[in-house]
Amino acid sequence: MKMNILCSSVVVFLGPLLAAQAGPADDVTAAAQKLGTESSYSWHATTVVPPDAQFRPGPTEGKTANGLTYVKMSFRDNESEIYMKGTNAVMTDPDGGWQTLAEASQDDQGPGRFMTGMVRNFRTPAKQAADLAADCKDLTMTNGAWTSDLTADGAKKMLTFRRGGGANVTNPSGSATFWIANGELTKFETHVKGSVSFNGNDMDVDRDTTVEIKDVGTTKIDVPDDVTKKMQ
Repeated sequence: MKMNILCSSVVVFLGPLLAAQAGPADDVTAAAQKLGTESSYSWHATTVVPPDAQFRPGPTEGKTANGLTYVKMSFRDNESEIYMKGTNAVMTDPDGGWQTLAEASQDDQGPGRFMTGMVRNFRTPAKQAADLAADCKDLTMTNGAWTSDLTADGAKKMLTFRRGGGANVTNPSGSATFWIANGELTKFETHVKGSVSFNGNDMDVDRDTTVEIKDVGTTKIDVPDDVTKKMQ
C-alpha cells in the first residue's frame, strides 16, 4: 500500500516536469497526429519553382475520409485523379478511363511508372508533417509559426520525394514551417534546394511547397461507380 502511494506521488511530481521537457518537435508531431485522427479533412497544395525548372507541378487537391483518400493533381496540361484505400489504388489512364495500380505498373517507361511510384510512396499531409518534424534541426516560434532548417538527410528526402531510387543528391538544404491552431495542424510549408542526378539526368532543384488544411471533420468523397468496381 505504501509503495503504491509512493509511486503515485512520484508520477504526480514528475508529470509536469516531463511535460515541460516536451519540445517544439513534439508539439508539431502531436498536432499532426491529432489531424491524422480526424474522420476527414481536405487539403490544397501549391508548388513554386523557378521559371526555367524542368519539373513544374501544378496545384494538388486532396481529401481523406474514413480510410479513403482522393487526390487530384496536374502537371503542365495533364490532370490525374487517384483514389486510394489501404493497398488498393485506382487512377485515371491516358484514355480518360480508370486503371488499377497493377495495370498502371505495366507501363515500364511511360507516365504509368511515375504515377505508380508516386502512389506507392504517398503519405497524407498529417503523415508528411510528422515526418518533417522529425527531420527538423531546431524548431523555433517565428511570427506565429514553428520553423526550422531541415537536416541534410531530411532535405535529401524532400528533393527526391522520399523515393530515393538511386538518385544522387548534392548540396541538399531546406527548411520547414508549421502553423498550429487549437493543437491541430492547419498549414505547413517546405523549401528545398539542391542538385539531383537520376538515370543520367541532372537538374538543379529549388522548390517551395505549401499545404493548407481545410474542412476538417466535414469532408466527403464521392466515388464513381467505375472506381468502386476497380477497387473491389
